[in-house]
Amino acid sequence: MKKIPILNIPVKTNHGVSFIYTLCLILPLFVIAVSCDDDDDDDEDLVGNWIEMSDFEGIPRSDAIGFAIGNKGYVGSGYDGRDRLSDFWEYDADRDTWIQRADVPGAPRNGAVGFATDSKGYIGTGYDGRDKMKDFWEYDPSLNTWTQKADFGGSARYGAIGLTINNKCYIGTGYDDYYLKDFWQYDPASDLWTQMTSVGGSKRRDAVGFVINGKAYVCNGVDNGVYEDDFWEYDPLTDSWAKKNPISNVSDESFDDEYTSIKGINKVAFSLNGKGYVATGGEGSAGNIVWEYDPATDLWEKKTAFEGSGRADAIAFVAGNRAYVATGRSSSYYFDDIWAFDPLAEYDEDD
Repeated sequence: MKKIPILNIPVKTNHGVSFIYTLCLILPLFVIAVSCDDDDDDDEDLVGNWIEMSDFEGIPRSDAIGFAIGNKGYVGSGYDGRDRLSDFWEYDADRDTWIQRADVPGAPRNGAVGFATDSKGYIGTGYDGRDKMKDFWEYDPSLNTWTQKADFGGSARYGAIGLTINNKCYIGTGYDDYYLKDFWQYDPASDLWTQMTSVGGSKRRDAVGFVINGKAYVCNGVDNGVYEDDFWEYDPLTDSWAKKNPISNVSDESFDDEYTSIKGINKVAFSLNGKGYVATGGEGSAGNIVWEYDPATDLWEKKTAFEGSGRADAIAFVAGNRAYVATGRSSSYYFDDIWAFDPLAEYDEDD
């Protein structure tokens, strides 16, 4: 696997603006901590295997968008440490090859959301270096074209979550000039946005979400310097949120003793084989820990750590029977590698 030296260098945040713990537009730069969450010594005891695939062919970047349609993955936009980007790439999971597709329209951006229905991809919101955004675009892979759709129904923002449930699209949480917890549904058939019941618990930005069996799950994120540990399940049939076990060690039992490492921001999330996964990122750090969530038991289990360099602000998508994690950053290093993950395979340190 690729090993990149990690240096403590003053950098800008994933949104290209300076911060001290929470986002700030004018304060001095802060050193991003490098996570010590490397679990390589314990990987032989865990289940799940990572395989490095053919490098992403675009510029190394962080805070991009990623989604999949069928067996094709898509990666675009983002921030390379100097510029915000508009290029857009298609990954063929069957052939392990990349091809450049039509650029994402609108202003180059990072901090956007990207997701897909069975046949179309979508990107919206984000930050262009000056303004927060709320435009919303649909991608047709058969025509390689983008079509502008109705603007997102909420306020312009970045650091939101984006989900698809039964071919309806959802955007929620994030940051405009304040931390947010609102939740909106988009119907591609009518091109209309409807405000739904807000996410339970705290406001937050840079959270993650995944979908299992028609329900959404939302966790992580930061609110005014606090890394949130609440965890919520959304049922679109009743438009309601149910609180699940916290992602921290709050009980007297042993099952949640290590849960604190699930918390953080700038992580990736995906679902596969009826389970949910949260990986990389951390509490202001670049990490590699991977956790699996079982909705039947409301419990988390640690899986084989991500085998690339620890990182934040990566992207993830699922194509076929494997998940893929790509791009991201650690301090001032930006990545262009992509790794496939099979959560059911035995760990193999040699592949």
